[in-house]
Amino acid sequence: MAVKWTGGHSSSILCLNVNTEGLVASGAERGELTLWDGGGTLAGQLQLPKADDVTSMVFSPCHPTRLYTSHGESISLLDVRSLKEPVECFHVNEEEINCLSVNETESFLAAADDSGAIKIVDLENKKVSRSLRHSNICSSVVFRPQRPQSLVSCGLDMQVMLWNLQKARPLWTTNLQECETEEDSPQSAGQFFNPPLAHSLSVASCGNIFGCGAQDGKVRIFRVTGVKFERELEFQGHSLGVSQVLFMPEAYWLLTGGNDGKVLLWDVSGDVGKQQKSPAKSLQRRKAQAPASTRKDGKLNKVASNERARVLPKLTIEHGEKVNWISCADIKGSKRVLVADQSSSVSVYPLPEP
Repeated sequence: MAVKWTGGHSSSILCLNVNTEGLVASGAERGELTLWDGGGTLAGQLQLPKADDVTSMVFSPCHPTRLYTSHGESISLLDVRSLKEPVECFHVNEEEINCLSVNETESFLAAADDSGAIKIVDLENKKVSRSLRHSNICSSVVFRPQRPQSLVSCGLDMQVMLWNLQKARPLWTTNLQECETEEDSPQSAGQFFNPPLAHSLSVASCGNIFGCGAQDGKVRIFRVTGVKFERELEFQGHSLGVSQVLFMPEAYWLLTGGNDGKVLLWDVSGDVGKQQKSPAKSLQRRKAQAPASTRKDGKLNKVASNERARVLPKLTIEHGEKVNWISCADIKGSKRVLVADQSSSVSVYPLPEP
């Protein structure tokens, strides 16, 4: 049963973030921003200018009192100790921002928007250092842990991209529609009606494994090796679009939230953890073990879909409302998942211990 945090907003909550000290920030429609302590008590409120929807927020990894917030086409840096005027404002995007990410050293900020642009702001020089691009709305961008110059992005162009800040072009791109497996081809008509528009990304703490949630209800797990990434695992996560994916800090536990009103917890460590040390060897091993039917021209096509059948959620939360955002927090010594939906309250559910 969910605990509800109420009284912080008057409209739908669109985004959440938690700092290293357990302070929770929530952003809602019409410029509403609220801070909560771990117990759900209000710790501060702010009305951002122009009443633009607060679409994304991220605490600085280095300074837990610094909160980067996107509202409309603007980014405000706030000091949570005194929620007043923004400490700094950036106007670098031309259309509404969907997602913010700050790298581990807080040297760069990435802002993805509706035009498909990802603006990279050099936070030391306070100016745009790179402009990266998708061909349609860019829904999610995330810097990789332990690799401050590297990031991944995805969008409604069905593309997932790996970038390095030294280059203006992606190092590697995968089109989710093209990476469908042979077995899926009879259902490709369904793909036409429910294409894999990519909504959300999350990178595991190792920096090499990342998950992607898409409109077709599938969750895809990728592994970065050098300057490219490969699909490691794919499974049907939700009956409707996957709006949110979030790797928890420990191991390879992945939270997903969907338009079907469910929040699911997956343990993918059995599929990715054991291959962490030597991706090349593990791929050879999987080829050797694969039944003949999965081979085509010597390539391994069906592994991911075979695995999809046996990936089952470790926990199912029947939240009941379309999920806008999920976040994870330690509250009173135990893990909780925080859920934002169409309502004006935050729902809090307990999670099992790893």
